Amino acid sequence: MASLKDVAKLANVSLMTVSRALNSPEKLKAETLERVQTAINHLNYVPDLSAKKIRGARATPDTIGVLALDTVTTPFSVDITLSIEETARAHGWNSFVVNMFSDDSPETMVDLLLSHRPSGIIYTTMGLRQVPVPHKLLSLPCVLANCESLHEPIASYIPNDEQGQYDAIKSLLARGYRRPLCLHLPANHPATIRRLKGLERAFHEAGIDPNALVHCYMEFGDEHYQDIPAMVQANMPKGRLTFDSVVCGNDRIAFLVYQVLLGRGIRIPEDVGVLGYDNMVGIGELFLPALSTVQLPHYEIGRLSALHIINSESHRRTVHVKSPLLERASI
Repeated sequence: MASLKDVAKLANVSLMTVSRALNSPEKLKAETLERVQTAINHLNYVPDLSAKKIRGARATPDTIGVLALDTVTTPFSVDITLSIEETARAHGWNSFVVNMFSDDSPETMVDLLLSHRPSGIIYTTMGLRQVPVPHKLLSLPCVLANCESLHEPIASYIPNDEQGQYDAIKSLLARGYRRPLCLHLPANHPATIRRLKGLERAFHEAGIDPNALVHCYMEFGDEHYQDIPAMVQANMPKGRLTFDSVVCGNDRIAFLVYQVLLGRGIRIPEDVGVLGYDNMVGIGELFLPALSTVQLPHYEIGRLSALHIINSESHRRTVHVKSPLLERASI
């Protein structure tokens, strides 16, 4: 691979002149700049980002750096990161992602991100959560995607979980269901708290006391999805249904509910309606019957977060992004 020195030698100029051609071409005479560019093209030279870092220059004039906590480990990461990149490109910007896992040192990963000299930063997590934001990130324009700051106010774009669940329950009620079994995500999860508010509001408006419904909460940890079948069966004494529908905390819970119900010959939606949440990537329409669920607006969150940086927005509010209901055949 050609080096900066190779370009300088072929163009018969100094290393400093090549550097200026790459970073400040307006400072060179047209003839000199043309000579350097010809050498670059001839050698297929690609600029070395590490050299730029040493000199303290930006990797590009307009770049969004994405610090992604646990995001890459889930299928939803595609929507967030793809949206950020597509939005950045559409506005003449670039983007790059630094993945951070739960056992990584935040300080080390933040330093890695900043070493690329981004123009602004999007800090994103998978699964709505409240996070401590490393202070170093605030040295540049910063926005949070799918998470909120635990401490100082920082602009955040998150799903409108209360509205999403409210709309879903309204649809359930409109179809005549009145006795749902509610299988929630862990009780103190931010999404659970907000979705429960939407559920309660919809039932109150229908004249139904939400406290009279059966509410079951998962424990934290993926291994506790295995508890869902027992929760369903506990509400089917001697095979008798005590519910006419199941409101699921997410589509993974709905998948297990389908197995229990269909395995016992219970028809969906004729005997029991099932309502999911998340619109698990590539899965919802493969349920038989297709699962009614709420779309987590990750693509729109990524787009709005990128525009926040690109447009130099200065607000520090939390913006709740609409979570649309996808009505399919399960209710």
